[in-house]
Formats: sequence, structure tokens, C-alpha cells
Amino acid sequence: MENFLEPANVTSVQHFVLLGLSTSPSTRDALFAVFLALYLLTLLENTLIIYLIVSHAELRKPMYFFLGNLSGLELCYVSVTMPTLLLGLWTAPFHVPFTSCMTQLFFFISLICMECALLASMAYDRYVAICRPLHYLLLMRPQVCLGLAMSSWLGGLVVSVIKTACIASLSYCGPNILNHFFCDVSPLLNLSCTHVALTELVDFISAIVILWGSLIVAVASYMAIGRTLLHMPSVAARHKAFSTCASHLVVVGIFYSATIFIYARPSRMEAMDLNKVL
Repeated sequence: MENFLEPANVTSVQHFVLLGLSTSPSTRDALFAVFLALYLLTLLENTLIIYLIVSHAELRKPMYFFLGNLSGLELCYVSVTMPTLLLGLWTAPFHVPFTSCMTQLFFFISLICMECALLASMAYDRYVAICRPLHYLLLMRPQVCLGLAMSSWLGGLVVSVIKTACIASLSYCGPNILNHFFCDVSPLLNLSCTHVALTELVDFISAIVILWGSLIVAVASYMAIGRTLLHMPSVAARHKAFSTCASHLVVVGIFYSATIFIYARPSRMEAMDLNKVL
């Protein structure tokens, strides 16, 4: 991975300074305690979910297979961004070497792309379970589930290699201050002193394809689910079917609304404070 982490152009920036969430010492202390507790809770609950799915044979079904993948993804996801957030709150401002910044960017892009694809796969699974229950065992057989999961993971890695290579090849002449709590696309493009039109185009197109493509799959699945629910004969049947996908629907809504607002637009944006909150 080192080949694409090395910038192709000459750059005078050897490290970046992450401003983090807040510059007030009293606020930083409170936020550090809150986010440390949330981080540990997230690690605990997702580890517990994976353990329960692996240790209980009755949970070895497609829905729980994808849920286990999502929990594993969340363990990685928060571990990529949360440590620098905590370090920034503890020792703000936080200095991160150029290569470490690009490495964090690579894993962050990989994981966000994987999550998009995985959420779409989970929506498709719920569509098949509710709308085509008689064909569920055939359409969601283990080989299909494994293929969907592997496609999510490998697809995220491929997209991340391309996007990270483009960003790492830019020149950074200074300043080196990132108004964020981790190395993200927009803050890095804002600091580049070379022409970034091609990099912005690659980033924008990939965001449109990945975010909107997976969102279309999820929305289409839930529209079909909605039509099926309306034609079910009893309220109890509708409630039982909806309960199997309600939590996933909430996650999809929260994740995509924030992610599309931040990433599915030209990347050289200045509203970093709003992006950090989201």
C-alpha cells in the first residue's frame, strides 16, 4: 500500500494538524469523557453481537450473517476515526504524519463504501424475505450471501485505492491545518496547492455511484416491501413483517441522509464545522 501513499508531486508538508472538535479546554474534557464512553460501548456491543451470532446455531441465517458483517464493519469504522478524535480532545491540536493521514483516509473511504454496499445487501435480504418468502432459501443461499458480503468488502477496497491514490498524489505546500478530527477528503483537497479538478471529479463520481447506487437499491427494496405490507391480510402479519426491517430502515435513513449531504457533492467545500457535527 505504500506505493500509492507516497505523493507523486513534491510536497513540503510532512504532517497535518487536526483541529478536532473544540478549542475550549473545559469543553474538550467533557467531550473526551462522552466519546470515550461511546467508543467503548460501541466496541462492546458490536463484539457481543458477533459473539452471539457465531455461538448460536439458530442465528446462522442470512439476516444475522449480514448483521454480523455490519458489526465487524462498525468495529473497524469507529476504530479508524475515534482514536484521532480522542487524541485531538486530549492533546489538541493533534499532529498526524502525512503517511498516517493517507493511511487513515484509505481505511475510512474503504469502510464507508463497504457500509453502503452492505446496507443495500441487507435491504435486498429483507425484500426477498418479505416479498418472495417461498424463494428465500434459494435466492439467499449461503453462496449468494457470501458473494454479496465479499463484493461489499472488495469493492470498498478497490474504490479506496483509486481515491486515496489521487489525493496522495497532490502537492501540499502549506498551510497544513485540517479543520476536522480525522483525515477526510474535503479538508485535504482544501489544502492542496495543485489543480484538483480531476481528483474532485473522481471523488464526486465515485460518491454518486456508490452512495446513490446503493441508496436506490435500498429504496427500491423498501418500496416493494411497503406494497407487500399493504396487501397483507392482517395487522398482526404486517407488524411482524415490518418489525424485521424497522431497525435497518432507521439506520439507512440516518446513515444516508448525513453521508449524502457530506460526500455526494463537489468535495472542495468550506463548511467543515457543519460536516464535523454531522
